[in-house]
Amino acid sequence: MIKKFAILLFCGFLTLSIQAQNFGGGVILGLGASQVGGDNLAGFHKAGWLLGVFANKSISELLSFQMEMTYIQKGSNNPNNTDLHEYDLNYLEIPFFLKYQTKYQLKIEGGFLTGILINQTERYSDGIELINMSNGNFNTFDFGVGLGIDYSLTEKLTLNSRISNTLFFSPTREYSAQTFINRGNYNSVLSFAIHYNF
Repeated sequence: MIKKFAILLFCGFLTLSIQAQNFGGGVILGLGASQVGGDNLAGFHKAGWLLGVFANKSISELLSFQMEMTYIQKGSNNPNNTDLHEYDLNYLEIPFFLKYQTKYQLKIEGGFLTGILINQTERYSDGIELINMSNGNFNTFDFGVGLGIDYSLTEKLTLNSRISNTLFFSPTREYSAQTFINRGNYNSVLSFAIHYNF
């Protein structure tokens, strides 16, 4: 059901992006490096794809608003082949970002994002998958914040670099014993993407 909803939402967003007047738009292709906070595997060792579309609109000479819809692969990877488990978490993500144009070819961006979990896998470092998630399933939604920069390569191509993290009060999976700061697992992602403007 979630997969069907995600596909319909993606198609609807693409249609609106193309038909909307006074809006720019384009496609996104990139890579992400991610980690899952709280899994005892430190470091952005998990590589994944970032694919999607975006629509944007200028608010003023210096400010613009951008909404995206992306497929992004998150999770964790265990490079040391220890007993700690790895996670594959695939999301349909909807970021909302405000962008500020500097004097140069750089834009500074900040905003919020909502991820819808499409599927999840847990495995040992040797690749053997667990039939059931050992500490329970991850939440359907991932609410986070992001900061980044845009660098204009050409009129059509923009290089985007971004860091995002799950909000601390809304973990992607809760611990049975929580503290105020550490309530469960959190997604952290460094992404690098090319935005092609139509």
